[in-house]
Amino acid sequence: MRNFDLAPLYRATVGFDQIADLMDRVLTQEVSQPSYPPYNIEKTSDDAWRISLAVAGFSTEDIAIEQRENALVITARKADSDEEKAKTYLHRGIATRAFERRFTLAEHVRVTGASHENGMLHIDLKRVVPEALKPRRIEIAGPNTVETKVIESEPTTEV
Repeated sequence: MRNFDLAPLYRATVGFDQIADLMDRVLTQEVSQPSYPPYNIEKTSDDAWRISLAVAGFSTEDIAIEQRENALVITARKADSDEEKAKTYLHRGIATRAFERRFTLAEHVRVTGASHENGMLHIDLKRVVPEALKPRRIEIAGPNTVETKVIESEPTTEV
């Protein structure tokens, strides 16, 4: 396994700590990543995404979705029922084992909704940038002007 020194990146940049931390975290993780449950990440618009997980065998009550700071955590645990314990399987190909799947989200990305239908869990995400962080155009004051004023707000998709 390779080790990369990210110290030069920290010395030459300001405010990119999260990107460096993310790269460091990705590079230090084990090579084998869990593949259960399978999922898709779809870009639905410039500032919106949809994560779809195949969760066959789980009911809506078995699944929990949490957003903690910049992380989305999806957990599922199948409740053991007496009816399920009484069953004898000749072949069990539908996995209903417990899982926890984590996704790291960029700043200002929020969960806008979730749905569970036909064995698929869909989670919709959207980047919502606060007004205070949106770019503003500032008028340049002349030699006799003391005050500056905002001319207009320009919407942008960049963060």
